[in-house]
Amino acid sequence: MREIVLDTETTGLDPLKGDRVVEIGCVELLNRIPTGAHCHLYVNPERDMPEEAFRVHGLSAEFLSTKPVFAAVAQEFLEFIADDALVIHNAAFDVGFLNMELRKIGQPELAQHRIVDTLQLARRRNPGGSASLDALCQRYGIDNSRRTKHGALLDSEILAEVYLELLGGRQATLGLSHLTDRNLRGGRAVAPRPTPLPSRLTADDLAAHAAFIATLGGGSPMWREYLDAPDAVAAE
Repeated sequence: MREIVLDTETTGLDPLKGDRVVEIGCVELLNRIPTGAHCHLYVNPERDMPEEAFRVHGLSAEFLSTKPVFAAVAQEFLEFIADDALVIHNAAFDVGFLNMELRKIGQPELAQHRIVDTLQLARRRNPGGSASLDALCQRYGIDNSRRTKHGALLDSEILAEVYLELLGGRQATLGLSHLTDRNLRGGRAVAPRPTPLPSRLTADDLAAHAAFIATLGGGSPMWREYLDAPDAVAAE
């Protein structure tokens, strides 16, 4: 399952009053695991940058004047997100801006059915608590110290971590990703055992197991081909 965690920065709060998208950040999740693939675009809004917006994201009109307009980057953006689910915090805001930009260039709008709003997820999971991205980072112990200003790509990376916590944290990957180098009881890093422990199974145990296995399945099931393999015997 592929999902895209997405964030935007804009010149203001209302696309209907002339505000425009100035930055788009997307990161890819496959089966709820970040792959490292991302899409990061700066966009020339073809207008000034209000001081209030500049204080939020630090993107000046001068900096953005050298960047491509939305029409020039739209195809790259649309190819990256494809038809996959879009994970967005306060999705109505970002989708409203993106759909406005897409309408301007004659492209179909983003369909509502593909949107996952982490703001709504957070409010359902933590009713009464603050659901801002910074508050959720604090709640789930996610490092957001780099977030001195809003940035679409950084915020998408942080939101991906928040999203996984909202879905159950490490349970999304069954908590197995760190079993190879962590002692689960104490959380201590441990070196691998230099030699395997000897088997505690006796000859009688193995014979009883083989007799039980012989009663399973009819005919010649495929798994029996592996029963007498050296690795299988050693594992028993």
